[in-house]
Amino acid sequence: MVYVCVLLYILFSWTRSFFLVSNTYNLTNLNSGMAALTKMQKKNLDSSPDETRTFEKGKIDLANLGDVTIGRGVLEPGWSWEKCIKPIVKTNSCEAPHTQYFISGRLKVVMDDGSIEEFGPGDTGVIPPGHNAWVVGNEPVVAIDFTGLTDYAKKS
Repeated sequence: MVYVCVLLYILFSWTRSFFLVSNTYNLTNLNSGMAALTKMQKKNLDSSPDETRTFEKGKIDLANLGDVTIGRGVLEPGWSWEKCIKPIVKTNSCEAPHTQYFISGRLKVVMDDGSIEEFGPGDTGVIPPGHNAWVVGNEPVVAIDFTGLTDYAKKS
């Protein structure tokens, strides 16, 4: 229940900066590139994700809500972007921008500029394009991503 409340707070905080309420039932686009949302939508990542992408030592489940894609990533011990995703996307580093909430496990991220951060349970983070990452320890990383999974791990 706590995770649901935190996720709703994060989602509300994030979307409020992109949208303007034009009337009681209609949200209108505000310089975000997102289509206008005109009705409530509900998806369930546990029972019926719109898409599941699997790759070496991991998977992502996606829910598409108009132009917004929310995903849950599960990365197993031994996963690293360089070993498991780079061969798929064929870029020097991850080019996806991430806005994430971490549920479990630990993930170390190194930006192309050399800055380093480690994320764990309860952490939120914004990770710009241009990074490498890997699972630290023996616990799978489970994270919710609000911005970076639309094209993640798709062949280029």
